[in-house]
Amino acid sequence: MDRKEKEQVVKELHDRLKAFNLAVLAEYSGLDVERMTALRRGLRNASAELRVVKNTLLRIASEGTEFSIVHDYLKGPLALVLTNGDPVEAAKVLSEFAKKNAELNVKIGVLSGRLLTKEQLEALAQLPSREVLIGKLLSVMIAAQGSLVNVLSAVPRSFVQVLNAYREKKEKLN
Repeated sequence: MDRKEKEQVVKELHDRLKAFNLAVLAEYSGLDVERMTALRRGLRNASAELRVVKNTLLRIASEGTEFSIVHDYLKGPLALVLTNGDPVEAAKVLSEFAKKNAELNVKIGVLSGRLLTKEQLEALAQLPSREVLIGKLLSVMIAAQGSLVNVLSAVPRSFVQVLNAYREKKEKLN
């Protein structure tokens, strides 16, 4: 790779590192092309991408971004996973792939400027998807409104029931 190509890679990578939701570094030694392609395909379906970049180029590209906190971890052959989409989906794909393929070793991640350990990335992968969480939130909001309507209508309903009971009592007396 000549200097022009390296500069282009650094510029492109810097732009990507400015706008990511989740970035993960993983060791991939021992993965054959077929399994690496399967991982890339799975990540692409989760709106993520896997790139293998030289550590020096990644270090240069990460300067001035939230990703710069991982400089100490840039050792050995590493794959970089970036997503602008749902971070949970990308974490799930990585977690499931790592369980089936021991050669993939997730090292560290960055989410919203915070460093995530391997265990924290696993916990992120266990979360329900964004759509499920939004559905749960909506059901809680709707249930709260329904409860409020029931509470507010209880007083008039009770009053009507008392009046009805009084009317029935009067009819029995007559």
